[in-house]
Amino acid sequence: MVKIDVKYEGGFRCVATHVPSGRELITDAPVDNHGKGESFSPTDLLATSMITCIMTIIGIRAEKRRIDVSGMFGSVEKTMHQNPRRVGCLDVKIKLPDNIKEEDKQWLIQEGCECPVCHSVNKTMEVKITFED
Repeated sequence: MVKIDVKYEGGFRCVATHVPSGRELITDAPVDNHGKGESFSPTDLLATSMITCIMTIIGIRAEKRRIDVSGMFGSVEKTMHQNPRRVGCLDVKIKLPDNIKEEDKQWLIQEGCECPVCHSVNKTMEVKITFED
């Protein structure tokens, strides 16, 4: 279990502290929802959690087989839906390094798509995961 303490600072801003490490993270409401948009919004963190979880699982699995995935990169685009306001779609794109054998790539893709965040999101949210060549 990991504890995260959060303080609401006003102005639609929160400061979250990862208790085990002491690291802090600021969230702001987005501009289209009464905020300043000066940092990640809570829904931005959901999108960030999705792609970083996939990439972290790929890194863990790759290390076990001594596959070098340094240089892997990606992006995620979040689309909001209304009524109720929610994350409607995450469009995840990941590029694995070119030097990985095709069979290893396919295995890593399968493993990455089994990440805990993928298994935790609501089924009403569309998630598109693309691994680019």
